[in-house]
Amino acid sequence: MPAITFIGAGSMVFAKNLVGDILSFEALSGSTITLMDVDEHRLAQTTEVATAMVENGDVEATVEATTDRREALEGSDYVLNMINVGGTEPFENEIRIPQEYGVNQSIGDTLGPGGIFRGLRTIPTMLEIAEDMEELCPDALLLNYTNPMAIVCWAVDEATDIDTVGLCHSVPHTVEAIADYVDLPQDELEYWVAGINHVAWFLELEHEGRDVYPMLEEVMTDPDVYERDTVRFEMLKHFGAFVTESSHHMSEYVPYFRTDDAVIDEMTGTGYAERMPTATYLEGWKERSEERDSALEDAEPEAVEIERSEEYASRLIHSIGTDTPRRLNLNVSNDGGHITNLPAEACVEVPCLVDGTGVRPCSVGDLPPELVGLVRSNVDVQKLAVEGALEGDRDAVHRAVKLDPLTAAELSLGEIHEMTERLIEANEAHLPELT
Repeated sequence: MPAITFIGAGSMVFAKNLVGDILSFEALSGSTITLMDVDEHRLAQTTEVATAMVENGDVEATVEATTDRREALEGSDYVLNMINVGGTEPFENEIRIPQEYGVNQSIGDTLGPGGIFRGLRTIPTMLEIAEDMEELCPDALLLNYTNPMAIVCWAVDEATDIDTVGLCHSVPHTVEAIADYVDLPQDELEYWVAGINHVAWFLELEHEGRDVYPMLEEVMTDPDVYERDTVRFEMLKHFGAFVTESSHHMSEYVPYFRTDDAVIDEMTGTGYAERMPTATYLEGWKERSEERDSALEDAEPEAVEIERSEEYASRLIHSIGTDTPRRLNLNVSNDGGHITNLPAEACVEVPCLVDGTGVRPCSVGDLPPELVGLVRSNVDVQKLAVEGALEGDRDAVHRAVKLDPLTAAELSLGEIHEMTERLIEANEAHLPELT
């Protein structure tokens, strides 16, 4: 049975779901699960619920908890990372300072000024985790859930010898949405998806051998359907493919939707488009801060059951441990040329075959030019953000923000420079030293 370590287990509800996923597989139900977080209160809550799941499910798993990262990592086979570095204050700076300049981010955790600076403050801690792993569990696989996914995984892959895979639920969530839009069973859809995290494309989408795209294009003409996913349907209309991340996320990665308040209002609808307004994620984060501190306090231990979510981590661990073949969309280095018209050093999201031999990314070939152009505009920002973090290169950070599609659509170069300096100053305590 594997030894599985959770770093950032104070992300209580998410950690609870992942523990339940692991215990739901009989072949993993005797695992040693070590929960680690620096927040003792949240860690205690997660531990209580995880222990209750083991007891109520009558499984043989062992649950351990510690605030000592090195203790948690020693001897691990799999390390699940879900950390948040810095908390609310730097996050608010990353949204509100750009907002003063007219750069209106809805989420700010993947690209844009928010994603770049979240990456800068997360990478140093990620490298510390990886360095500890090199010493204490060098053969363990690091499964990363922390955003900005591509920037974080890219940095760890470039700077360390730890095998790293990024996991995101955007593909299964999008499949669920498409199935709902076209009124087909989700488990009957066949698809081939590739790109980068949050900007991957359904290159093939079929049901019983029939192309589903004509159905999707037809239903999006229904105003009630269109209002549920405005930005993604606009991208489908103009670029011919459906993208894996929700409308409020996708609106930040391109220059078309967030430079005018009237357009933001127009794109705000229902469903995935409901969270289009600026700073919705930040405001929700702050509103839920007290709830997060007591998220599991009211849970009745005797009522906690083992359930399986759509997350990939347990399936990946199960496939490797039992030699059960699965195909999962994962974030991996492109050094094998999985997407041939993206740089080898980029972090790409591609179909991967997972079995007892490990994780084997599939060959996708070239992305269509209209899609790779959109992806490449993000990849170049990611590359410079990683360079800025690993080399302490202040100019690289500036250039990353200046290349960001949304920021460049709104501001002059001088304005971007000034805004970036303000962000560096505001979040200096959380950043690598920049020269």
